[in-house]
Amino acid sequence: MSFQPQALYDLSGRVAVVTGGGTGIGLIIAQGLAASGAKVYITGRRLDVLQKVADSWNEQNAGAPIIPIKMDVTDKDSIKEGRKFIEEKEEKIHILVNNAGQVGPTSPFLGNPSAPELKDGETLGHALFNNETFGQWSDLYMINTFSLFFVTTAFLGLLDKGSKDTEGYTSVVINITSISGVIKVAQEHFAYNSAKAAAAHLTKMLATEFALKKVAVRVNAIAPGVYASQMTFDEIKPEEVDKIGKGVMPVPARRAGTGQEMAGTVVYLASPAGGYVNGQEIIIDGGYVAVNPATV
Repeated sequence: MSFQPQALYDLSGRVAVVTGGGTGIGLIIAQGLAASGAKVYITGRRLDVLQKVADSWNEQNAGAPIIPIKMDVTDKDSIKEGRKFIEEKEEKIHILVNNAGQVGPTSPFLGNPSAPELKDGETLGHALFNNETFGQWSDLYMINTFSLFFVTTAFLGLLDKGSKDTEGYTSVVINITSISGVIKVAQEHFAYNSAKAAAAHLTKMLATEFALKKVAVRVNAIAPGVYASQMTFDEIKPEEVDKIGKGVMPVPARRAGTGQEMAGTVVYLASPAGGYVNGQEIIIDGGYVAVNPATV
């Protein structure tokens, strides 16, 4: 048994799939997994974006490759095609990161104390009712919640095969949720926060059901706080953190999270170091949840 970092966090020979892997947090995760030795397939709707970042990585790094695949996580036929492609190439996978997501409808007036929409209960109710639609909520839940179930179940057999590679190793699903799923303020987007809360509970149900059914695949979640991504900004300065976080209290760390912190948490859960973690949601938020109203 070795306690050297190279052994604890080595992903050599592992195969990973990262949805929404062409930009933001998904790309950071894909690069972190590849840097640790995993062969990484990144998926998304825009193949040109995926191809560009994959080519850039592969040209600059001699280690494990990043391979682009066009796959829409809200379309069952597209998911099946993605699974078929990877199965023909690899026969099994070891890591699935469900990262694809969107923000959805927002109600910016919730963050403005002087907004006329906040005049009284009647006014606020009308503003919220008229500002969003069932279609917007449905579309958001499709990608932020429903996709986790369908992508995970589609790839479950390949993950199960991956668990048979090394004694004591189990494949893992890592769902990227959000502190928005545990915080009790709406942060100007009720739909996004409730969808992420649903994703967090879905994570725990999948972990429990797989364990009870003796399927050797772990399921965990990571709930990031304020991180630079396509949904926020390419770079977040310290003075911008609380504007994005929209909490009642400031983020204690007084900065955004880094790519190393995000990728490092994923690598931990996917590596031998995190092999005993199952059914958990790890919050990485610089203390945001510690000082704001939350369900944990």
